[in-house]
Amino acid sequence: NADDMGVMDVGYNNSLFNTPNLDQLASEGMVFTAGYAPAANCAPSRACVHSGQWAARHGVYTVGSSERGNAIHRKIIPIKNTDHLSEDVVTIAKSLKAGGYNTIHLGKYHLGKDPLQEGYDVNVGGDHTGSPAGGYYSPWKNGSMKEWSSKVPPKTHRIDIYADEAVKFIKNRSEAPMFIHFSPYMVHTPLTAVPEFMENYKGKSINQVYASMVEKFDEAVGKVLKALKDEGLNEKTLVVFSSDNGGICKVNPQTPHRAGKGSYFEGGVREPFVVRWTGKVEAGSTCDTPVNTLDFYPTFLEVAKLEKQPQQILDGQSLVPLLNQQKGIGPRPMLWHFPIYLQAYAGVADDSRDALFRTRPGSALRYGNWKLHHYFEENSYELYDLNKDAGERKNVATAFPEKTEELKKLLNEWRIKTEAPIPSELNPKYDPNAKVVTKSKKKKTKK
Repeated sequence: NADDMGVMDVGYNNSLFNTPNLDQLASEGMVFTAGYAPAANCAPSRACVHSGQWAARHGVYTVGSSERGNAIHRKIIPIKNTDHLSEDVVTIAKSLKAGGYNTIHLGKYHLGKDPLQEGYDVNVGGDHTGSPAGGYYSPWKNGSMKEWSSKVPPKTHRIDIYADEAVKFIKNRSEAPMFIHFSPYMVHTPLTAVPEFMENYKGKSINQVYASMVEKFDEAVGKVLKALKDEGLNEKTLVVFSSDNGGICKVNPQTPHRAGKGSYFEGGVREPFVVRWTGKVEAGSTCDTPVNTLDFYPTFLEVAKLEKQPQQILDGQSLVPLLNQQKGIGPRPMLWHFPIYLQAYAGVADDSRDALFRTRPGSALRYGNWKLHHYFEENSYELYDLNKDAGERKNVATAFPEKTEELKKLLNEWRIKTEAPIPSELNPKYDPNAKVVTKSKKKKTKK
């Protein structure tokens, strides 16, 4: 589970990146070309995946406060955010552990303070933090990796610890089956050069520091995959690779997709998405059916031959019918609900709807090749034909009123079903005449 790695940040989609292990994984499994995250930033996406539920059910919509950005530019009062998953939620790890699996978490958790209370037998470096406390390299003066400072040489990269501990877990396994959640913080900020890989990107039209981090992630994945192969476990192991949200488009554009992390345009929610199961999933296969990392939970249960708990709600669908290519999954919408504000990173360079926010309160839906955005501040809609307009530049809502109404109906039915809250209370601090400065132009303009 990569962190902030966009769909265009892997070698098999973008030759500027050197990711031989991920490329090999893709060649040995099935690549989902329309793979999505259930949210556009870290905590809500991870909460959705590990609970198996849309954000509208658990209330984790963002990181920290939902009142992000300057209050004078927020027209309505957003829905209050929930910081972490409730301890009552039956996570993937809880289900698998109850089913007899030995479980290990490595790296970023971000769902609660202690993964050991959430179904994991072993925790290496996981806590509530969303970025790598103390940085990527040892020694660490604070954070969950502090205890490792005396165990490893100076300038040890934290991802090497995660990879080495995952390998030990594989090699020292008991007869019980395993669930490994390999979730290094990479490639989350702070952007930190990996010296041994910097030269590989000299003279290329790419952020050298960022590319070196992607390659370091790939190297660590390679160590874990090699251990599975060396132990003869490839045919017994389902491997999934994805990210938690899109990449930061100022760091690496997600072209042809628009915007990036924090936005509900395609660049913020499209994911690298690969599933390998040697002998059961055809090597080198692709699938263009829209899928979501919410689908991991029911997939894992089916593969493990486990049942969900009687009253448990899972919003995804098992991918097994697609993986074995015996049948497909019926038409279904991809849905997002974000009744919050998320401030801009880089102004107009974020390529979002406006230069002040990566997203404003709203919902979005993809059904077939059509994508509908609903923005709550003005109760406005935007419709895009992804077949003809992958970059979501031409709003055709008025040109296709029947399609707009069809998708509005689907979206409204889903919000009623999930009891998704829609903010409507006006913000008394809002000033429609406030002057703003966009980061990229440093020029005052009237909104």
